[in-house]
Amino acid sequence: MKFFIDTANLAQIKEAHDLGILDGVTTNPSLMAKEGIKGNEAVMNHYKTICEMVDGDISAEVISTKFEDIIEEGKKLAAIHKNIVVKVPMIKDGVKAIKWFTDNGIATNCTLCFSAGQAILAAKAGARYISPFIGRIDDSGWDGMQLIAQIVQIYDIQGYETQVLAASIRSPNHIIQAAELGAHVITSPLDSILGLLKHPLTDIGLAKFLEDAKKSQ
Repeated sequence: MKFFIDTANLAQIKEAHDLGILDGVTTNPSLMAKEGIKGNEAVMNHYKTICEMVDGDISAEVISTKFEDIIEEGKKLAAIHKNIVVKVPMIKDGVKAIKWFTDNGIATNCTLCFSAGQAILAAKAGARYISPFIGRIDDSGWDGMQLIAQIVQIYDIQGYETQVLAASIRSPNHIIQAAELGAHVITSPLDSILGLLKHPLTDIGLAKFLEDAKKSQ
């Protein structure tokens, strides 16, 4: 399973990259705004910087909702770097745009997926990734992991090549569950990734080893 980090923060991207487990990055307009990245040129330059830091797929999201506008915006994003994957919302014009991008050699990540039906449409249109939002589904009273399991099963049965990218990760346990269910990718905040390192018995064991090492010196 691939590990993507869901942020536009360069320091966090570097920390995840230096850990040696980072396969890519996902971003969105909200994450860009959080980092104070404003204006089209600044956003484009920021994506370029991320691409130079990480040799993997970098999802760059369009903000347009009309087919023609999505295409024009997506072409500009794809031109930034070979690793850019155009992130397109799960809407009617978005599905049409994903098909156009697929036919023209531009990789896509279909975002804001909340149902298996939406995931089927994204796969039919040729998206490289489908991004079901686990945390937001949990917030609505449903089980986000159940959706991951359903999509993975459908894709396996139908032979779709689209990769299931578990998004809206809220905890280290979400990452573990996504791996158990066969998700191809997770995208997560840095805290949840680092949370996988933690276990109280590891801390206790290390403290004991260090204490015993001092005694033997």
